[in-house]
Amino acid sequence: MTTDQLRTNDLPLSTGTWVVDPAHSSVGFAIRHLGVSKVRGRFGSFDAKVRVGDGLETSSIDAVVELESVDTGNGDRDAHLRSVDLLHTERRPTMTFRSTEITGGGADWTVLGELTIGEVTGPLQLDVEFGGVEAIPGGPRHAGFEARGELRRRDFGLDFALPPGTAKLLGDVVKIELDIQLVEP
Repeated sequence: MTTDQLRTNDLPLSTGTWVVDPAHSSVGFAIRHLGVSKVRGRFGSFDAKVRVGDGLETSSIDAVVELESVDTGNGDRDAHLRSVDLLHTERRPTMTFRSTEITGGGADWTVLGELTIGEVTGPLQLDVEFGGVEAIPGGPRHAGFEARGELRRRDFGLDFALPPGTAKLLGDVVKIELDIQLVEP
């Protein structure tokens, strides 16, 4: 057995393009507010494709998130997030991710890639836990993953001028929380 076969067999996904099952997936985030607690949110509209090749070097992940779909459970806050102060969704309608390297095995994986928000692209590392593969009776197999990562708002131009004395109003570090279910090709 070759090294590539060993690496590919660690993750029992058949070759081909697996697509996200949006009804059983979520793209979430958490950010500190006032330095004392976290505000959590999610994006309701997103898509992802995982291309499984013959080895890790020929496998890749591409994802797109519609920034307008941000939802924190508070309409006023969501409107502010979409405004020119932060996401500026008229100018930056999407956030995209493209993997550059996938490593690991078994249940623990690391995905390195490039995150683009508007005109700014930067590195992003996702620590991924593989949940397994299950068949749906009469349907295709589904694979589950949890992924965690973080980014700094200012690295992606998502900072805004705060009044003096309010530097902790909104944290710079955004925690990314993904629960993804993929459908076999």
